[in-house]
Amino acid sequence: MAEPIRDRLADVRREFHRYPEPAWREFYTTHRLVEEIREVGVDELAVGTEAYDSDDRMAVPDAEDIEEWSERARERGADPELLDSMEGGNTGVVAVLNRGSGPTVGLRVDIDGLFIEESTDDDHVPVAEEFSSEGDGTMHACGHDSHMTWGLATLEAIAESDFEGTLVVFFQPAEEVSGGGHPMAESRFADDLDYLFAVHVGLDHPTGEVVAGIERPLAMCHVDVTFEGTSAHAGKAPQDGDNAMQALGTAIQNAYAIPRHEDGMTRVNLGWAEAGTSSNVIADFAHIEAEARGETTELMEYMQSRLNRTLETAAEMHGCDVDIDVRSKSPRADSDPELADVVANVARDADGVESVLPAADFGASEDATFLMRRVQENGGLATYLIVGTDHPTSHHTPTFDVDERSLEIGVDVLVESIRSVPGTEA
Repeated sequence: MAEPIRDRLADVRREFHRYPEPAWREFYTTHRLVEEIREVGVDELAVGTEAYDSDDRMAVPDAEDIEEWSERARERGADPELLDSMEGGNTGVVAVLNRGSGPTVGLRVDIDGLFIEESTDDDHVPVAEEFSSEGDGTMHACGHDSHMTWGLATLEAIAESDFEGTLVVFFQPAEEVSGGGHPMAESRFADDLDYLFAVHVGLDHPTGEVVAGIERPLAMCHVDVTFEGTSAHAGKAPQDGDNAMQALGTAIQNAYAIPRHEDGMTRVNLGWAEAGTSSNVIADFAHIEAEARGETTELMEYMQSRLNRTLETAAEMHGCDVDIDVRSKSPRADSDPELADVVANVARDADGVESVLPAADFGASEDATFLMRRVQENGGLATYLIVGTDHPTSHHTPTFDVDERSLEIGVDVLVESIRSVPGTEA
């Protein structure tokens, strides 16, 4: 019998931190989650395509990349049968506890890491205490290791409590590329949710502070763009070329000139680009990875349509073709004040909590909004809470870390919030 998760929160979090895996390649991560969930004992455990429709996924990498990470997990000792069930990168888990009549409550936590090389500085705590990433250029630099720990510990605590109702825990892959929220939201497990909690650690809120519900997450879309031109000798016959490099430059300049909108905040960014082959060859290809965001879903769609028009015009101006691939999207969904109030009331009485904010602007994007919107459209309530943690540097940096005191706080707030929703008999 394994030691209770609640008694080894730091150890669980540190193991996840040691083995980060990127979006749709969380094979070993899913293996370890399943091992822990089986120890807890649940009424239903769905992995991969049992948890969602594979065709609903977004931002899926190429098959060769997926297989490479699957083999790494196999070498690390992941269950071969479980790996077979995740073939094609269908990672992630949904766990269900049925505890009699009462509401159906969802909890969503994310599980993927980032392509960031973790710091090797001696004063970086994971280095000093020997749990830094062994993931070859990947890192849990956004706290998803803590989120998974919360999900497991909350599942265990609810299983051992007198909670009456159904708890569904979504261990969601591919948040960092906004690829996993949509299939989870479209799955049968989201059909009957009365309440949904999503949670994040830190986000510039200190240890001891809890935000009961975020507001104003930005709707977002990721776009991959390829320009195709015609190569030619840059010295002998430049007139014979259609220069994809010029299309790229025109697109970059004009994208940042897209007019903003009076209805609210908008963003556009062309964050990565490459083009051409040599200084003496007219470039016949160029590639961009871009994004558009908006304060509302409608504003994001305005920015996306203007970005598309800018890209198409740049291609036409320089005689090129352009392919625009929307890799992923996420809508805006705000926390419901009624459910945020439940979190706030619980947090005020939780050990270690010194400050409770009823609401705060999020200012970034999150694909948990797919699940939130699904619940809200079905007449339920959703909230996205933040459990503060002192982190030495910002999220998505090589020296990001969490204050492990926040692990206990997060479990307390989540468990008691779930047990306190209207209709439960706690």
